[in-house]
Amino acid sequence: MSFLDPYTAPSQQSAVVDKDWWRGAVIYQIYPRSYQDSNGDGIGDLSGIIHRLPHVAALGVDAIWISPFFRSPMLDFGYDVSDYRDVDPMFGTIGDFDALVQRAHELGLKVLIDLVLSHTAESHPWFSESRSSRDNPKADWYVWADAKPDGSPPNNWLSIFGGSAWEWDGERMQYYLHNFLAEQPDLNFHCPEVQHELLEVARYWLNRGVDGFRLDTVNFYVHDRQLRDNPPLAPEARNENTAPSVNPYNFQDHLYDKTQPENLEFLRKLRAVMEEYPAITSVGEVGESQRGMQVQRDYTAGDDLLHMAYDFDFLGNVYPSGSRIREVLERFDRIVTEGWACWAFSNHDVVRHVTRFGFSEPALRLYAGVLMCMKGTVCLYQGEELGLTEAYVAYDELQDPYGKRFWPKFKGRDGCRTPIPWSRRGRNGGFSDTKPWLPVAVEHLERAVSQQEADEGSTLAFYRRMIAFRKTLKPLIKGSLKVLEATDEKLVMIRAHEGERVLCAFNLTDAPQSLTLPEGRWRKAEGAPFETEETGREIRLPPWQAYFAVTGDDAAQED
Repeated sequence: MSFLDPYTAPSQQSAVVDKDWWRGAVIYQIYPRSYQDSNGDGIGDLSGIIHRLPHVAALGVDAIWISPFFRSPMLDFGYDVSDYRDVDPMFGTIGDFDALVQRAHELGLKVLIDLVLSHTAESHPWFSESRSSRDNPKADWYVWADAKPDGSPPNNWLSIFGGSAWEWDGERMQYYLHNFLAEQPDLNFHCPEVQHELLEVARYWLNRGVDGFRLDTVNFYVHDRQLRDNPPLAPEARNENTAPSVNPYNFQDHLYDKTQPENLEFLRKLRAVMEEYPAITSVGEVGESQRGMQVQRDYTAGDDLLHMAYDFDFLGNVYPSGSRIREVLERFDRIVTEGWACWAFSNHDVVRHVTRFGFSEPALRLYAGVLMCMKGTVCLYQGEELGLTEAYVAYDELQDPYGKRFWPKFKGRDGCRTPIPWSRRGRNGGFSDTKPWLPVAVEHLERAVSQQEADEGSTLAFYRRMIAFRKTLKPLIKGSLKVLEATDEKLVMIRAHEGERVLCAFNLTDAPQSLTLPEGRWRKAEGAPFETEETGREIRLPPWQAYFAVTGDDAAQED
């Protein structure tokens, strides 16, 4: 099998350590099962990622985030861990992981891994011991509780994957808690030994050279000791940021099954471990529909908790009009006063945003530009740079247990997880020489990397240029943000940093828009992958186009 993008770059390692590298970085998420199969079993692996790293480096991003590759029975595709300190044979070996880190660093890429600390697989040796009796050394490593007198679960807590969050265990004659699949029992963070062991897991991977962690379900770590019932949630207060609308999980206000105050104590311990190393970062996935930004504020305040929180506002179904973007950005600055955002339009858990928002090709590119200009760090999901749409996966080919549970109203997450098309003409899009674990979408082949590499006007070329443009202007990376104008059709904002200001104007429609530059000496920023017309201070924005201007040296001032 041949691999594309023979890109090489000198090592960007420096004697000067930039502890702040993550602030404003662009992070590229890799879902390893679907990136590149190197051994012909139809499943992507670490060796495949190594071969494709030149593609990532050529994109111009700063870091990769690799979804779980630990040993696992794969009932939730790696988010059910059976051994935190080893690579599942499906993905390769620990030696392959070390080689991946080395190659990424040679290409100037940081490496973040996805730590799943809130729960393990049912097959984890810890759980096997814990369920064996009520007095073994790991008896309280998981959340166990007696049944009610009538045999029903201890309380009304629900699983995100549907049904009760409690599963009866006949060995121990108690219920255990699982916020996700029944085969994913929750660890008991009220147990000091559990916390200690998980901190050692983090240290293990830091010693192997990782540059940080994406922390899965970070607010699910600690539960209410009293196991109090969650109160009901009024229908008008429900939203789909944590679970789809067909899931009764949305019917509760999740006051007690997650986001407990004791969680902050553990996060401080985890941050202390990270501070033992030169330049580590962390981004927490906060699964909280009702109090999302308040939790982000609490989890990122000061310099002893998380570095940043992964935001869900643009991962839902609300269309990102100019007024919507303004509301989200200004709400973040108002609530999360000390913290730093991590914005994304797509990931491995949601419908790809091109399909979710119904974007045309011009709209897709414009919104990529908007994303690159928000105040915060940016996460791109594999295939986003190709403009991939959500793939249709027939029920008989479905893999995701979530989709199988709620089909057909909710089809699960397989549609955003199908393999990356590397070649239009290669077998299975160049992903694998054998039948892939999920089918390669036929419509994706027209957007294969090989097709776009040869086209300077391609979506891939656009993403490369936009990321490169972002890096030329420090205000777009680390600057403050002020929205000047926001309607459903237009968005105008200023980013400012150390005396330099950048004006970013976006036409969010298929009709021309006009813009008058603010007072000051502005000049058009060079290098942006958009086309606009200007006459003095009057700017004409064609459909789905953007305009960027910077302050002149003699007029620069901090916004």
